[in-house]
Amino acid sequence: MTDLGNSPASRDIAYVMHPYTNLKKHKETGPLIIERGEGVHVYDDSGKEYIEALAGLWCTSLGFNEERLINAATEQLRKLPYYHIFAHKSTMPVIDLAERLINMAPVPMSKVFFANSGSEANDTVVKLVWYYHNAIGKPGKKKILARIKGYHGVTVAAASMTGLPANHADFDLPIANIMHVDCPHHWMFAEAGESEVDFATRLAANLEKRILEEGPETVAAFIAEPIMGAGGVILPPETYFEKVQAVLKKYDILMIADEVICGFGRTGNPWGSQTFNIQPDILSCAKALSSAYLPISAVMVNDKVADVVSDNSGKIGTFGHGYTYTGHPVSVAVALETLKIYEERKIFDHVKAVAPRLQDGLRKYADHPLVGEVRGTGLIAAVHLAKDKEKREMFDPALAVAPYLYGRMQEHGVITRAIGTDAIAFSPPLIITEAQLDKVVDAVGKGLDETYAWLKSEGHV
Repeated sequence: MTDLGNSPASRDIAYVMHPYTNLKKHKETGPLIIERGEGVHVYDDSGKEYIEALAGLWCTSLGFNEERLINAATEQLRKLPYYHIFAHKSTMPVIDLAERLINMAPVPMSKVFFANSGSEANDTVVKLVWYYHNAIGKPGKKKILARIKGYHGVTVAAASMTGLPANHADFDLPIANIMHVDCPHHWMFAEAGESEVDFATRLAANLEKRILEEGPETVAAFIAEPIMGAGGVILPPETYFEKVQAVLKKYDILMIADEVICGFGRTGNPWGSQTFNIQPDILSCAKALSSAYLPISAVMVNDKVADVVSDNSGKIGTFGHGYTYTGHPVSVAVALETLKIYEERKIFDHVKAVAPRLQDGLRKYADHPLVGEVRGTGLIAAVHLAKDKEKREMFDPALAVAPYLYGRMQEHGVITRAIGTDAIAFSPPLIITEAQLDKVVDAVGKGLDETYAWLKSEGHV
């Protein structure tokens, strides 16, 4: 093996396989190594400071050095560092967190199942949907409808529900019984002159048509994020969820809310389901549940599902699903403390108070020659780039315009995320201040101007 030296970057290139990374390109560019964090800032190994404007991966809601979470983990490690909840065992942190989640659910829920990531939670959801329909004597009712550009994780079933090509290509996905319907992005996919309400009506009609084509007796569930995160921060058009849910109810199809990104204040409400009037039968959550300090996720199910699952496990003799780390007491303790902080510090009210600074600030660039659309609510937003805004014409993907903008913003001390080659997403820690949001917005403006100058110098605009 060639000696690559002993620098951290060289060792990273030699030994680490990075997720969501061009692995071939990584051999040339190497990593940005983040060494520490404080508040909304992270610092690389040269000491440079960055505002983490995506909260890591949409998740570090309380910033990067919340002592109460560190103490909660430490205390639990000393008391009971690990135990399982298989075979009638339990722990007090698990009982407390399950009760708290049920009490704060957006609609009446009955039981909580714990996992370790959003992907695991949504994989669990698929199994629950299939288990439920087998138990009620409808073994043919197994198809799950997800949406193009939706994101639900990367395990086999969760990645199948994810509606992004890169998550399927060469992985032999999606698996059987998982399929995709329209993306609800009004700016991108509405017909000329079509209002949000009319667009929502058309999408609901298309959904019903698809259900009838598949056979209502074969369609088990519909899964949706309140706001589509990794697909581009796509908000539902006006009346969308009301109309979609009416179709689902008509054909006895379960509604699944994927709250992995939107849950715990991101939209200004505890749940995105409250922001957009979603009435889920099943809800998955993760990320901000523990401010991402430790891995944990949860699936909540209503009485309709929970009672059937319980009775069926009695017939089989066990509920044959679970993870070694389901309800890990240290992760659960951190999640409990996270929820206490949200309540005590009125974090969700803070989101509502500072959100206009982000939303209004980004919308100042709506007329920039590179900007097709600015969208968002609460502390989640996106700037969508376009070669021609009116024609909704995107730049050649080979140019990687959004990644270029991402790089310019990073140079200006703001880390965010490029969504594909066309959009930049924002999802900062919920504790961010108006002054810090102003710095984020300012970096966007500088980055846009520099990206435009680069495209112009290359003859692309």
